[in-house]
Amino acid sequence: MNWIFAGTGLALAGLALLAVLGLRVLVAARELGREVDRARRRIEPARALLAERTAEARLSVAGRTPPKG
Repeated sequence: MNWIFAGTGLALAGLALLAVLGLRVLVAARELGREVDRARRRIEPARALLAERTAEARLSVAGRTPPKG
């Protein structure tokens, strides 16, 4: 009978440990998402400028002038 209680206690302790570790993973994933979003916002102006300059370069290679605005 004592083995049943010990096994049940160990199983519950294992489940509690898995729950704690799962919560830690969720928190870390949320922090990573915030960091990626922050990096995306920092990179966006440079990406837009690069896209604009690339479009201008393609137009100039094709012999056309880029539209103003």
